[in-house]
Amino acid sequence: MPADLNTRPEPATATSRLRVAQVVLSLDIGGQERLVVRIAHALRERGHEPHVVTLTKGGALRADLGSIPVHEVPRSAGFDPLLYAKLWRAFRALRPDVVHTHNAAPLIYGAPAAKLARVPRIVHTKHGDFRYPANALRLARTASRFVDCFVPVSAETAAAAARNERPSPRRITVIENGIPLAAFGRDPAARAAIRAELGIPEAARVVGSVGRLVPDKDYPLLVRAMAPLLSDAVRLVIVGEGVARPDIEAAIVASIPLEKRHFVTLTGARHDVPRVLCAFDLFASSSRTEGLPLALPEAMTSHLPVVATAVGGVPGIVPEDAGVLVPHGQDATFTGALDRLLRDGPARERMGEAGRRYALKRFSEDRMVDDYLSLYILPSRR
Repeated sequence: MPADLNTRPEPATATSRLRVAQVVLSLDIGGQERLVVRIAHALRERGHEPHVVTLTKGGALRADLGSIPVHEVPRSAGFDPLLYAKLWRAFRALRPDVVHTHNAAPLIYGAPAAKLARVPRIVHTKHGDFRYPANALRLARTASRFVDCFVPVSAETAAAAARNERPSPRRITVIENGIPLAAFGRDPAARAAIRAELGIPEAARVVGSVGRLVPDKDYPLLVRAMAPLLSDAVRLVIVGEGVARPDIEAAIVASIPLEKRHFVTLTGARHDVPRVLCAFDLFASSSRTEGLPLALPEAMTSHLPVVATAVGGVPGIVPEDAGVLVPHGQDATFTGALDRLLRDGPARERMGEAGRRYALKRFSEDRMVDDYLSLYILPSRR
């Protein structure tokens, strides 16, 4: 660790022990946040030194990091020019080999601060097609100039980056998200236990979804699509927490008769997603925009057929033999696709098996971490 604050550290080599600081807006439960936690643990397992920098305090996933250091550098509401200085001081104290930012606010604030702190490598991951306000878009385009490697999680996300942040094409590398494949699969004991906990009969068919309750996930669409199908034999379970929960609850009241509302379960945040997936028969995603959502590979690895809106990177990761894709916003089309699969057990089984085979080949977490490590140690792409 160099003693002179004015000296830029030497870039890491393939055999170096890397100190990597991932910067994320929060540690609330969500796919992006769970990915940050997984990368941190994978880096530690490989002998590196992970740190996580958050722009908000707390978060339900903080406990999942265990002894991995978390540095809270809170962001004030609105545009916060003082955050640049606070992050600069944090990076100068930490002296990471790599700063790895995730999504909009960490890019806007973290990349310039890391550059000023003379961090040897700056990597950014774009997880979806974020809709920037005009001023934020200008800041994101400027911040992207300080990034050595700009990583969209899908080809569709790369196209969104070309429209929005506009990083130099030579700095772009697509790295698809990966999951710990061994954690997901069938578990009859977990299926029975989760269903008993949620009050769902063993014979019922369950449509489930997992994700942050945010507007982009459009869970009210899923509620409306499921409303005609709900009965004692067909249930809907939504796992997650977030700011859109009141909108989902309002959709339940507006779309579902009082006597059927108990057929919908909002579990809140859960830390046992692999077990909860075992209780489902079908996975549904109603998003209006996506990058490469972790929930879909997790569902496919768990033998679940998928019904999803054909948005963002979703068409590129759900093959025809593993699920059904529908246009976003077409409630009746979504309902029809769900109904057909709920009625056809053999089709669900075939799609579940095909999805698992596909996911095991494509979505290895080890592959993803290898790809990121190769960027951490590459010479700057300027």
